[in-house]
Amino acid sequence: MPLVDQFPAHAKHVHIMGVGGTAMAALAGMLVDAGYRVTGSDGQRVYPPMSTYLESLGITVMEGYKAENLNPRPDLVVVGNVVRATYPEAEALLASDIPYLSFPGLLEARFLPGRRDIVVAGTHGKTTTTALTAYLLEAAGRDPGFLIGGMAVNFDRTARTGTGRQFVIEGDEYDTAFFDKGPKFLHYRPTTVILTSIEFDHADIYRDLEHCMEAFGRLMPLVPEDGLVVARWDDDNVAKVASATKAEVRRYGPGQDWDGRIEAVDTTRGVMRFSVLREGRLFGTFESGLVGAHNLYNQVAAVAALEREGLTAEDLAPGFSGFRGIKRRQEVIGERGGVTVVDDFAHHPTAVRLTLDALRLRFGGRRLWAIFEPRSNTSRRNVFQAAYGEAFDAADITVIAPPRDLDRIPEEERFSAQQLVSDVRARGREAFVWGQGSSPQANVEEGADEIAHLVAANACPGDVVAVLSNGGFGGLHRRLLQRLEATIGQ
Repeated sequence: MPLVDQFPAHAKHVHIMGVGGTAMAALAGMLVDAGYRVTGSDGQRVYPPMSTYLESLGITVMEGYKAENLNPRPDLVVVGNVVRATYPEAEALLASDIPYLSFPGLLEARFLPGRRDIVVAGTHGKTTTTALTAYLLEAAGRDPGFLIGGMAVNFDRTARTGTGRQFVIEGDEYDTAFFDKGPKFLHYRPTTVILTSIEFDHADIYRDLEHCMEAFGRLMPLVPEDGLVVARWDDDNVAKVASATKAEVRRYGPGQDWDGRIEAVDTTRGVMRFSVLREGRLFGTFESGLVGAHNLYNQVAAVAALEREGLTAEDLAPGFSGFRGIKRRQEVIGERGGVTVVDDFAHHPTAVRLTLDALRLRFGGRRLWAIFEPRSNTSRRNVFQAAYGEAFDAADITVIAPPRDLDRIPEEERFSAQQLVSDVRARGREAFVWGQGSSPQANVEEGADEIAHLVAANACPGDVVAVLSNGGFGGLHRRLLQRLEATIGQ
């Protein structure tokens, strides 16, 4: 089993198992840019935006983890963390002499040496803060490398090598691969760490909050003494973890050394004007399309990190005003009949609450729908059942899709969509379970079509419909726009 810790010098053909994931597709783009032939496989159909991105790279995804995917023989295989050792493709790999490593291991070995690596870690805000930090550097002419766990609109890609000194990386705490159960971020050689938040998440691999904190705690010793930790200090869990570093600590958040203030929100243009304060003094005032209190502090964190890299308020202003966000993060994907459809990746209850609060601020008094798919390993468990009941307060109407693929979750640990509906209604909001499908074994596409039909039949011009899921949701966004056009019109 030739697990390697360096990139083989002879490699020309790299095969990626799990290529449909955002990080893995990002890696595919970096390898193509570097001149390698790249092939890839995934266990299921890949949806936009990743499918579109992979097509643009000339990569046809092999559907299903089949042993024959390794023919012709690649020079190196990169194994994603969605891949299990029991999959036929993985078994064929382990039985061969083909070198393999994990995605973080490849990034560490091939792309990070010699760079000033800015690692953005935390339960929430990683993708937005990573993309923003990379674009602030880009707009300032620094040509950074980056790896983002989502598609940044400004770059229209998720990763690149860049020629500048800085490399900005989304530091995921999820495990690395079936042969490496440590967090991905342990591979990323940080010069700077931005630590946004720590909550219990990923219930399939972490036992509890303390277990999560142990993982983040392993990141702190990797920051050199002349490095930097930018920490959200009003988060007690972050403060506890960050206190262990020997590097400089820049504390940010309400009332901290680095603070922020929302000056105004334009609900017509969907932009926010805000100020960043350093030790109570104005550092700079900026305008951005990132709206909401949580986005305010994501932006404060980016400023605190990049000021250490030598950027001034004048350097940063063009990046803030020009940043166009991330696909699947409060992304307006279309409007039909005066109904605006928004896509967002939110699935943890805190992320759901913050996203809906931001949308309420962004769109003012328009009627707001929240359509939620409990799809992640955490959201399909009842560990946050009560917390979800409080997460939808900003929405006027909440629609819950029934959780699927519950076979591997003990019955007493399963999330209840009906209980969530009862909890939301008890707080004075409308809520429904839709998307059961017309057959006992209805799939997610059938359920999505039912939801699209019911929402389109009940929506009115001026409504905002936010679709919240960490997956493709059976193409709900496309189906909904089509139904709205047929029901209400252009």
